[in-house]
Amino acid sequence: MQQSVINTPEKMKRTFIKNAIIVNEGRQVAGSVVIEGEKIAEIWVGDEGPVVPCDETIDATGCYLLPGVIDDHVHFRDPGLTQKADITSESRAAAAGGVTSIMDMPNTSPQTTTLDALNAKFDLMAEKCSVNYSCYFGATNNNYPLLEQLDKHRVCGVKLFMGSSTGNMLVDKMTSLLNIFNSTDLLIATHCEDQGIIKENTEKYLTKYGADGDVPLRYHPNIRSTEACYQSSELAVRLARIADARLHILHISTAKELQLLENIPLVEKRITAEACVSHLLFTSSDYQELGTRIKCNPAIKKKERNALRDAVNSGLIDVIATDHAPHLLKDKEGGALKAASGMPMIQFSLVSMLGLVDEGVFTIEKIVEKMCHAPAQIYEIHNRGFIRTGNQADLVLVRPNTEWTVTKDCIFSKCQWSPLEGHTFRWKVEKTFVNGHLLYSDGAIDENYRGQELRIRN
Repeated sequence: MQQSVINTPEKMKRTFIKNAIIVNEGRQVAGSVVIEGEKIAEIWVGDEGPVVPCDETIDATGCYLLPGVIDDHVHFRDPGLTQKADITSESRAAAAGGVTSIMDMPNTSPQTTTLDALNAKFDLMAEKCSVNYSCYFGATNNNYPLLEQLDKHRVCGVKLFMGSSTGNMLVDKMTSLLNIFNSTDLLIATHCEDQGIIKENTEKYLTKYGADGDVPLRYHPNIRSTEACYQSSELAVRLARIADARLHILHISTAKELQLLENIPLVEKRITAEACVSHLLFTSSDYQELGTRIKCNPAIKKKERNALRDAVNSGLIDVIATDHAPHLLKDKEGGALKAASGMPMIQFSLVSMLGLVDEGVFTIEKIVEKMCHAPAQIYEIHNRGFIRTGNQADLVLVRPNTEWTVTKDCIFSKCQWSPLEGHTFRWKVEKTFVNGHLLYSDGAIDENYRGQELRIRN
């Protein structure tokens, strides 16, 4: 007689991370976390620990345990621009930096402005991305009828270039802008720079330096000026209020734009704002040493950094992200007009911000709020961004008081350079867990693991 076979669920691995300083939801506590399978199963405070045995124990004494960083603004250059970067290389850089989820921008080749291109981008992410992911759909002057067809559980938002940047996806017709703001209840993420003002400033400097010459880099903030940023952001806010749309202004770079924002609880906001690591780290005085390595759009300006830092602390700015935008170094040659704009920042974003904690600029709780909690809240990401039982175990262990220097051989990004080369950090990402899987540990990455598609508005 044949025996019946009962299929029992495979036992999920239990990992015990003990003796950490857990930073979560505005406080620090000494404690431990148990990961079971993909999820956070238990959180213990003090010396208490699990009763059920664990398969692996990680002693995190001296380390801080944070939720994995969610970067809402990356350019992984895939498809079509893979000589600069690709999903494989940049997602590994993300993991090495403690970033467990990313949202990729549409200015690739082909641009992610059709449903077919969007589906192809998601397929590429599933195939190649080491961390969790979602993709933006790119708005154009003519594709607004497609917005109502987007899957709101998959697409993190609509990217709207109200100023021209890499990829030239400028939307500059008022009727098109009105149609976009009135056609979707998805979050609209905007690049805000007024193209008319930029064009006028460009012509002024070309007249001075010659149409065939390159304008010196120091004039980049004058061309992409404070007024260009403000006028475009003001228009975006006005349109969002008329349409009652969800607006997220990317890479705020000026104090004047902060006047457009409200300091109210995040849950009440329909208009939110992001600051990028580069604008929080650098000022225009750094062009002298770093040159075009820190050239980006909108430009790093002279006296805006402290206002942006204050706005992060006050609540006017909601998110810290990277605008991770790799280029080959040969593309960065030239001045204000010829050198490509953008820099690779994702691998060193968290440790850079923790460096500002050491300087007294931010608290570590504020960094976790702006890099982990707020992106999850704004984009309505299911079960991520917080250390809570039942959430996906996206976690990062960081160790303070550990000096190391950025060198070319430690850079995961395909372009193989960083504006932070030669900089010595005192914080180090030791381990990054994605969905409970130890993806990155002490310089090594599991090349076989793939992240999950983010679930939006579950």
